[in-house]
Amino acid sequence: MSERPHSASGTSTAPSDKNKALAAKKAALKGVNGQKARKIRTSATFNRPKTLKLARNPKYARKAVPHVPRLDQYKVLKSPLNTESAMKKIEENNTLVFLVDVKANKRQIKDALKKMYDVTALKVNTLIRAVNLTAPTLSIVGFFSPDGNKKAYIKLTADVDALDVANKIGFI
Repeated sequence: MSERPHSASGTSTAPSDKNKALAAKKAALKGVNGQKARKIRTSATFNRPKTLKLARNPKYARKAVPHVPRLDQYKVLKSPLNTESAMKKIEENNTLVFLVDVKANKRQIKDALKKMYDVTALKVNTLIRAVNLTAPTLSIVGFFSPDGNKKAYIKLTADVDALDVANKIGFI
């Protein structure tokens, strides 16, 4: 039997080094991605994968000065309504009636009432008096045709009297 060369530690290194070198040569020639498994598609449609969406980080402000709030409390509540039906609501239902901005929502109306008169609203009902362009407009004393304004019926909490608030506002 022939003797194999030994390393310093006393084990044989030639065959394993040769195998490693051949494997490296084969990988270099063929490439390492040759046996990549294909993903099985289960749908006929392709959905683009969701990628990272970074938050905006602008280099400069697009507006020099941000605008003041378009609907502050003075713009939201235009004026209180003091018609007979509105007075009846104040006395019987603890409800104030206001003409409000058409773009104002119920939350904004509630907040505006809180800021201006320091009373909390229990509930806000709104309606827009729709304009009927086909019917002839009538202007009899005491009768106004629908004008496109928004009305808000603001029901106050039980601890606050609507009549006192109306006196405080000054329309009674």
